[in-house]
Amino acid sequence: MKASAYLINAARGGIVNEDALCHALQQRKIAGAALDVVENEPPGKNHPLFQLDNVVLTPHIGALTFEASKRGEWGAAEEVIRVLEGKKPKTL
Repeated sequence: MKASAYLINAARGGIVNEDALCHALQQRKIAGAALDVVENEPPGKNHPLFQLDNVVLTPHIGALTFEASKRGEWGAAEEVIRVLEGKKPKTL
Protein backbone atom coordinates (compact mmCIF):
# COMPACT_ATOMS: atom_id res chain seq x y z
CA MET A 1 0.00 0.00 0.00
CA LYS A 2 1.08 3.57 -0.58
CA ALA A 3 2.10 5.68 2.40
CA SER A 4 -0.97 7.85 1.71
CA ALA A 5 -3.37 4.87 1.86
CA TYR A 6 -6.05 4.29 4.49
CA LEU A 7 -7.15 0.77 5.37
CA ILE A 8 -10.85 0.36 6.09
CA ASN A 9 -12.29 -2.80 7.61
CA ALA A 10 -16.02 -2.95 8.19
CA ALA A 11 -16.27 -6.63 7.30
CA ARG A 12 -14.98 -9.06 9.93
CA GLY A 13 -12.41 -8.92 12.66
CA GLY A 14 -9.48 -11.23 12.06
CA ILE A 15 -9.20 -10.67 8.31
CA VAL A 16 -6.63 -7.97 9.05
CA ASN A 17 -3.42 -8.92 10.82
CA GLU A 18 -3.63 -6.43 13.69
CA ASP A 19 0.01 -6.78 14.70
CA ALA A 20 1.15 -5.99 11.15
CA LEU A 21 -1.37 -3.15 10.93
CA CYS A 22 -0.15 -1.62 14.20
CA HIS A 23 3.43 -1.80 12.97
CA ALA A 24 2.56 -0.21 9.61
CA LEU A 25 0.62 2.57 11.35
CA GLN A 26 3.34 3.23 13.93
CA GLN A 27 5.99 3.42 11.20
CA ARG A 28 3.67 5.60 9.05
CA LYS A 29 3.94 3.09 6.21
CA ILE A 30 0.25 3.80 5.65
CA ALA A 31 -1.59 7.00 6.55
CA GLY A 32 -4.27 5.49 8.75
CA ALA A 33 -6.97 2.97 9.38
CA ALA A 34 -10.69 3.00 10.08
CA LEU A 35 -11.94 -0.15 11.77
CA ASP A 36 -15.47 -1.13 12.70
CA VAL A 37 -14.29 -4.57 13.83
CA VAL A 38 -11.30 -6.09 15.55
CA GLU A 39 -10.30 -9.71 15.98
CA ASN A 40 -11.45 -10.05 19.59
CA GLU A 41 -14.50 -8.07 20.57
CA PRO A 42 -14.86 -6.24 22.76
CA PRO A 43 -11.22 -5.17 22.63
CA GLY A 44 -9.37 -4.76 25.89
CA LYS A 45 -8.73 -1.28 27.32
CA ASN A 46 -5.05 -1.59 26.44
CA HIS A 47 -5.51 -2.68 22.82
CA PRO A 48 -2.53 -1.28 20.88
CA LEU A 49 -4.76 0.32 18.25
CA PHE A 50 -6.23 2.61 20.94
CA GLN A 51 -2.80 4.19 21.40
CA LEU A 52 -2.47 5.38 17.79
CA ASP A 53 -3.50 8.80 16.51
CA ASN A 54 -4.01 7.62 12.94
CA VAL A 55 -6.78 5.10 13.72
CA VAL A 56 -10.53 5.58 13.93
CA LEU A 57 -12.39 2.80 15.73
CA THR A 58 -16.14 2.36 15.85
CA PRO A 59 -17.93 -0.17 18.08
CA HIS A 60 -19.06 -2.61 15.36
CA ILE A 61 -21.96 -0.43 14.27
CA GLY A 62 -20.93 0.31 10.69
CA ALA A 63 -24.01 -1.36 9.27
CA LEU A 64 -26.34 0.56 11.55
CA THR A 65 -27.60 3.16 9.15
CA PHE A 66 -30.97 4.87 9.28
CA GLU A 67 -32.11 2.78 6.32
CA ALA A 68 -30.96 -0.49 7.90
CA SER A 69 -32.69 0.35 11.16
CA LYS A 70 -35.89 1.17 9.34
CA ARG A 71 -35.78 -2.10 7.40
CA GLY A 72 -35.00 -4.07 10.53
CA GLU A 73 -37.42 -2.58 13.01
CA TRP A 74 -40.25 -1.42 10.78
CA GLY A 75 -39.79 -4.30 8.39
CA ALA A 76 -40.28 -6.81 11.18
CA ALA A 77 -43.34 -4.94 12.48
CA GLU A 78 -44.87 -4.79 8.99
CA GLU A 79 -44.36 -8.54 8.60
CA VAL A 80 -46.12 -9.22 11.92
CA ILE A 81 -49.05 -7.06 10.81
CA ARG A 82 -49.22 -8.92 7.47
CA VAL A 83 -49.41 -12.27 9.27
CA LEU A 84 -52.02 -11.00 11.75
CA GLU A 85 -54.08 -9.84 8.76
CA GLY A 86 -53.92 -13.40 7.41
CA LYS A 87 -51.53 -12.50 4.60
CA LYS A 88 -48.39 -14.37 3.63
CA PRO A 89 -45.19 -12.66 4.85
CA LYS A 90 -42.99 -11.11 2.18
CA THR A 91 -39.95 -12.82 3.65
CA LEU A 92 -40.05 -16.10 5.47
